[in-house]
Amino acid sequence: MVIVGTSVAGVRTAQALRSIGYDGNVVLVGEENALPCDKPPLSKGLLTGALTTDDVRLLTEQRAAESDIQLLLGRSAVRLDVAARKIELSDGTRLPFDDVVIATGARARSSPWGCPAGVHTLRTLDDAVALHAELCRGGPVAVIGAGFIGCEVAATARAAGVDEVTMLDSAAGPLGRSLPPAIGDRFAWLHEEHGVRTLFGVKVSAVDRVGDELVLRLGNGSTLQAATVVVGIGAVPNDDWLRDSELNVDDGVLCDQCGRAAPHVYAVGDVARWYRPRWGTSSRIEHWTNAVEQAACVAHNIAQPESPREHDPFEYVWSDQYDWKIQILGRTGADLGYTTFEHTGKPAAFAVLFRDSGGACVGVLTVNWPRALVTCRRALSRGATWQEVRDSLAESSAHVVPSHGR
Repeated sequence: MVIVGTSVAGVRTAQALRSIGYDGNVVLVGEENALPCDKPPLSKGLLTGALTTDDVRLLTEQRAAESDIQLLLGRSAVRLDVAARKIELSDGTRLPFDDVVIATGARARSSPWGCPAGVHTLRTLDDAVALHAELCRGGPVAVIGAGFIGCEVAATARAAGVDEVTMLDSAAGPLGRSLPPAIGDRFAWLHEEHGVRTLFGVKVSAVDRVGDELVLRLGNGSTLQAATVVVGIGAVPNDDWLRDSELNVDDGVLCDQCGRAAPHVYAVGDVARWYRPRWGTSSRIEHWTNAVEQAACVAHNIAQPESPREHDPFEYVWSDQYDWKIQILGRTGADLGYTTFEHTGKPAAFAVLFRDSGGACVGVLTVNWPRALVTCRRALSRGATWQEVRDSLAESSAHVVPSHGR
């Protein structure tokens, strides 16, 4: 049994196999020399210095040995031979396998403006350590991209004591891939209230090193000076090494709803594009919870192939920004109808229900309102209609007031 990738999806697959009694060899291959680490703290506690590298370890050498998991670190997979059931590593090693799990994750999309000193992306432990050192040196910080990573880095930089933080995006507002503009405006307000300068609808034309500082040249002709620039413009699945494997690779490894890409070949986490019967399409979900749940599903299917399980949950993601706990369940895109509910008894607490063109409830966003999320999760899980979910939310709280929507 070979698992390629030491992020949360790979580590949790190995651990799940052992927890359900799988007694075959388990080999965990990782490109990084460092022991596996958890990714969510990289944009939060590790950047502020509240956590150390030891605090974010997913697996230590001792725990790996106790679980009889063999670690092969500091080497990457370069080729998968499905027919021969072998994996070739960067050091020339050819590993045979009975089953293989592809968990190579995704990498930060590279800066299209080059990488002069002071320009960072954030995806690995080394990235976080280097960026933390930059934040400690002080100076203005510019964050290009207002998705989850960009928003979290901007919030963390302010929490770390950086006085000047600017967040830029060519979109009209933050979290534009996940939320309608009117809801995104509330998150823009959140960052502005905490001292972040926001520039939306602005393109970055170039990032140049000029003496001791970086100069961002913007599409409107203006410039912005910074000591540190963080580029958070998305991620690219690490599937290049599979191009000649005869697997179906298209922005990730295409799998069925059980995680199978081919006989004895599975994929989990950010690199995996699973078929979703719920939506009738395949999707690649770059979130921690999805990786953990897929890992458990695949571990079961490898250990008990005679009774395979399917994995088709509502997508779930959370984000901590300042004092807001943001939780998203299901689909919440800008193309959907929605209604916002305000919790009048609790400041800065609200929920947004989303519905498709047929009127079905397909997702929910909650901020500082965990009870609303639980209520909506239960309603969605039983296939409730949009109206039923709305009524359940209203019944669960004496403080809920519909405010606006479309």
